[in-house]
Amino acid sequence: MIKTLTSAGANKLLKALEDQKNYLLSLEASSSVYIMAEGEQVEPPEYDYSATAKKLDKINEQVRKIKHAINVFNTTTYLEPLGITIDEALVKMAQLNQRRLELDVMRKRLPKQRQIIPYARTNIIEYQYVNYDIERVADDYSKICAEISEIQLALDCCNQTKTFEIDLDLDLG
Repeated sequence: MIKTLTSAGANKLLKALEDQKNYLLSLEASSSVYIMAEGEQVEPPEYDYSATAKKLDKINEQVRKIKHAINVFNTTTYLEPLGITIDEALVKMAQLNQRRLELDVMRKRLPKQRQIIPYARTNIIEYQYVNYDIERVADDYSKICAEISEIQLALDCCNQTKTFEIDLDLDLG
């Protein structure tokens, strides 16, 4: 059956399938073996290996199809306000977030700070000096935060509004 989904909807579906898979694995773990004392008469728990394996295979197949469709969507869908594809935007966001973390450390440094060397047996006092313009770093930090927000808003809008089709069989019977 062909389903039309947004990226957000596909991710919700993935989460539901993973939840169903974890449930089946939990049932399998608790019912695929049982303990019985010698001479005890116990009804074994209901468990069908073949049926469970078939359901798990079907879930895994559906997960693969959805993830592939999302990947294709991400590599072919442009975020119009940014002029880049979703996958480029995701890579760029990761790069910007890394740089943001580095700039955050730099912008918080004092222009001159006493160095404390643990276990040092010296009377020499050393200072660490920044070798950059802290205000410029703070300004770049703000610009990067704004750019990350712009990308995130474009992604959010796209993930909620643009659709793609997937051929799925969600009857996991």
